[in-house]
Amino acid sequence: MERRKRSMRPNGRGKKGRSNSYSIETHLIYGEAVDPRWDYNHHLIPPISSSSTFRLDSAQRGAQAFTEFAHSSDDVRVTSKAPIYVYDRLGEPNKDMLEENLAFAEQGETAVTFASGMAAISAVLGILTGAGSEVIAHKTLYGCTYSLLTAWFPRLKIHTRFVDFTNIDKVRAQITKHTRVLYMESPVNPTLRLIDLKEVADLAAEVNEKRAMEDRISTVVDSTFATPYGQRPITLGVDFVVHSLTKAIGGFGTDIGGAVIGPQWSHDMLVLYRKDFGGVLSSKAAWAVLVQGLPSLAVRMRQMQESAMRVAQFLTTCSEVSSISYPGLESFPQGELAHRQMVDYDGNFAPGAMIYFVVKGDNPRDSLHRAESFINYLAKNAYCITLAVSLGNIRTLVEHPGSMTHSSIPAEEQSAKGIDPGGIRLSIGLEKPEDIILDLSHSFQNMTRRETRSYAL
Repeated sequence: MERRKRSMRPNGRGKKGRSNSYSIETHLIYGEAVDPRWDYNHHLIPPISSSSTFRLDSAQRGAQAFTEFAHSSDDVRVTSKAPIYVYDRLGEPNKDMLEENLAFAEQGETAVTFASGMAAISAVLGILTGAGSEVIAHKTLYGCTYSLLTAWFPRLKIHTRFVDFTNIDKVRAQITKHTRVLYMESPVNPTLRLIDLKEVADLAAEVNEKRAMEDRISTVVDSTFATPYGQRPITLGVDFVVHSLTKAIGGFGTDIGGAVIGPQWSHDMLVLYRKDFGGVLSSKAAWAVLVQGLPSLAVRMRQMQESAMRVAQFLTTCSEVSSISYPGLESFPQGELAHRQMVDYDGNFAPGAMIYFVVKGDNPRDSLHRAESFINYLAKNAYCITLAVSLGNIRTLVEHPGSMTHSSIPAEEQSAKGIDPGGIRLSIGLEKPEDIILDLSHSFQNMTRRETRSYAL
């Protein structure tokens, strides 16, 4: 079957076409000057598509569209020169152009967008698993992903075992004939532990050498924290990358979306899954990411990670902090892996904009109380730090994972998974680092003053 080409190689067409002479960052701004999905050659910015359904010239053309849509049969030949659009849930120009650029950003073969990051995770796991199969996942995951794997997948007879992926021998020992997916985040949410992605990919490749194609293991990594700017797992051998477009790729906190980037063979299955389960990215959200989020990703990430380093260094000097995790610090325990794996398009170290630190306490309950006090003061008094979930925003966001984003994980399991009761997640934005540090300083000072008054009484 001849399908529409989704090659990520530069095509060299026209003045603004992709060319090996230009950087990937520039390609993320311009994309294609001429695209069969929409000829917008006279628009400086791609126009927004806002139609849920599309006019067809004839019943025959409609039939051809459905024949060509996400069809995996080898006897189907795509004859149209451009996509035949029928209905937004099947495809539309803004989403298609965004997917082209997302695949290019990750150096993957194809990308499919979804209504949210969780819809993307559900889709990739949905096409890779079935009743009786199993997922092996890293022991620490985002709370909603954990809930999906533990509350919903068992109803489909899909089971998950949680293993420490930083110990590859433990992962190897857990693989059975039923294993179909090795799933992980790197950096891990919220602790920022790193998984050696090449090591995991090599393990899967080793096991797959002895397996039939239908029994092969696929590797999937949620790379939302790193973004394509700071890490490209597919180049390390990973099969699939998932992103929440809501976060740093979108960047401005205005739209929810998700994406799966992976091998070409998965494209039709992912699109069919999206069609049937209905988790479709809106055209307006796709447009925002296409013309605002992705083109500005590199410049935003450079500024945010520079500020994150300054803030992380400040936190190392705070007596109220018992530990701090940031890949850019010399004290980061996985420094060698961080420098090898987290790199930008030019090969420079890209430690990201996420920080995880733990407030001191005499015991877990005390640590939790002090962390809540610290965050509550920021919520009421800080000018440039906002108490809110999500991350990768142009504004600095703070949250308490134990009681917020990871609350679906039972409290007794959180510590075992590395989530400290006093842990605080900080997503650095575009503010001047001195201003972020000022707000943090005031909150630490308030904590000290309150405790001093309490002792005096």
